[in-house]
Amino acid sequence: MLRVLRVAAVAALAVSAVAGAGATASAASWPNPSTSVPIGATIKVTSGTYDGGLKRFYGTGDLGTSGQDEDQGPLFELADGTTLKNVVLGNPAADGVHCLGTCTLLNVWWEDVGEDAATFKGTSASQTMTIDGGGARKASDKVFQHNGPGTMYIRNFQVNDFGKLYRSCGNCKTQYKRTVVVDNVTATVPGKALVGINTNYGDTAKLTRITIVGDSSRKIEPCQKYQGVTSGEPTKIGSGPDSTNCLYTSATITYQ
Repeated sequence: MLRVLRVAAVAALAVSAVAGAGATASAASWPNPSTSVPIGATIKVTSGTYDGGLKRFYGTGDLGTSGQDEDQGPLFELADGTTLKNVVLGNPAADGVHCLGTCTLLNVWWEDVGEDAATFKGTSASQTMTIDGGGARKASDKVFQHNGPGTMYIRNFQVNDFGKLYRSCGNCKTQYKRTVVVDNVTATVPGKALVGINTNYGDTAKLTRITIVGDSSRKIEPCQKYQGVTSGEPTKIGSGPDSTNCLYTSATITYQ
């Protein structure tokens, strides 16, 4: 029996490896939590992993907002090197999640994005921010806001009713070169863009295995290019694939 179980496990791993390397995996079903947890003050994850058990967390008091105020606090704050997993952010969600360096968001879901779903800070060019699994809805502006340097990975994710999935900060007082890698993402209309990057700071965006649903007129722009600034407003200067900043081809995008 043990040998049979081992053989089955090896076979399952082989199937998983093929799926990861090949065609786009099917999107996971949205969770429907039976338990909701009010948050009146930011939960600070200072070490290790915070596992929310797929409960719904929502803001109250000072965090009981869902508008576009840039000064809102987050429901969760992740210290450098920590992980947030199995969390559903309900409404109101305030400013979602703040990441202060290298961090991982694993199977995190936003039912109704407030200002941003998550904001990524820190100051190290070597830091990495990974979003793996989960999804976001109702983001009138940005889903993921990248303010610090480093590389962000967004994979196995779904988004619908959104402005931009990812934005490299267009007017932060301190600007950096930023990198984003987007893989196996399903985006459903309405939406404006998958990523927005600042080409004058050397940003790059690599897109692979992207599925866009319901966009027969091709209005969602996969990669927008901006002239970033340190004050005032950035200027959009173009969009579309190239060999320097927006790294993808038409074959990267599947329309359904």
